[in-house]
Amino acid sequence: MGARARLAFALVWVFGLTACTGASTEALAPRATTASSAPSPGASAGTPSPRAILSPAPSPSPTEPSTLGRLTLLDTIRGEITPKSVVASPTGLVFAQNMMYRHTITVYDRDLRLVATIPDLVRLARFGIEGFPRAVHGAPVEAAFTPDGGYAYVSNYSMYGNGFPRPGHDSCSPAGGYDESFVYRIDVERLRIDEAIAVGSVPKFVAVTPDGRLLLVSNWCSYDLSVIGVQRGREIDRIPLGPYPRGIAVDPESRFAYVAVMGTRNVARISLRSGHVGWIANVGGGPRHLVMDPEGRFLYVTLNADGAVAKVNLRTRRVVATVRTGVNPRSMAISQDGRSLYVVNYGSATVTKLRARDLRVLQTVRTNPRPIGITVDAATRRVWVACYGGSIMVFRDT
Repeated sequence: MGARARLAFALVWVFGLTACTGASTEALAPRATTASSAPSPGASAGTPSPRAILSPAPSPSPTEPSTLGRLTLLDTIRGEITPKSVVASPTGLVFAQNMMYRHTITVYDRDLRLVATIPDLVRLARFGIEGFPRAVHGAPVEAAFTPDGGYAYVSNYSMYGNGFPRPGHDSCSPAGGYDESFVYRIDVERLRIDEAIAVGSVPKFVAVTPDGRLLLVSNWCSYDLSVIGVQRGREIDRIPLGPYPRGIAVDPESRFAYVAVMGTRNVARISLRSGHVGWIANVGGGPRHLVMDPEGRFLYVTLNADGAVAKVNLRTRRVVATVRTGVNPRSMAISQDGRSLYVVNYGSATVTKLRARDLRVLQTVRTNPRPIGITVDAATRRVWVACYGGSIMVFRDT
């Protein structure tokens, strides 16, 4: 059976599942260190606790268009962090992934308090994965939440320890023989890793489809995309894409996934029903991160090599606008109303706010060195920026 046929068969099987779940491994997973009081931003975590401390529900989101807001710095979080990415959950928590430099995921609430520090140390055997009897470290890169916010999936750049002799590298290819890695699932209520899923080599971006059925993982060094059935927690297909797949966006109906292939000038368009791969060609140099407008009509692409952002009409599959934002635009976020884009420019140490309609630059603000990740907490209209040098900056956009 061919790869496309396997995917179609597997998806039919996944979609037919109802209440089937695997055995719980929650009690065997590492527990987060959780704050028992309200430390200042970036303070060390306190006494372990089995559940997250959630912020009170904020006031309703402002109704004025996001384009009318201005970015102003609220606070800067520091501590034992090297954040590669920050991702806001639907429930008010923000996860920061600290790579192999800290081997942690740090979790913050809407009061900017450190709620938990989750270590990436796991015993894979306790999740039913054979061949790894000893505890090993991961290296958290990116995170994605299920639609209800109940779980977070975190990619690990590489695994470190017994059984992983060849960790990944940024300059690589499938011929390099780099170790394959794992994605962790974290129970957001308990802030504990409760599942590990095998994927490709150097997994980077992760995305959960809006219908909650599939998890998609771009594998940097194996040049492919892992398609995972969420209900069973296992890979159901691997789709070849070419050098350095990175950002992922999925349409609102969960029919098509788009993947930025950073070693090319192209974006892949993948049918999540048949597995067929089409292309949006010549978008620009070094496409890295993707976001989609809420209606699924336009795709926005950061072009790391060109220092620009491109807007793509998904009906015609053509670029309809581009704008320069700074040196090495990396990650990007979109406002809840779909009217504003927020772009981190790694080489320029800036955040650029764009009007999505025509990519007009609305504002550019300075950041700490090496801004690399960004997220928007829609309920508070706050923009969180991960600076790889060891800080998280939180801006109001009001």
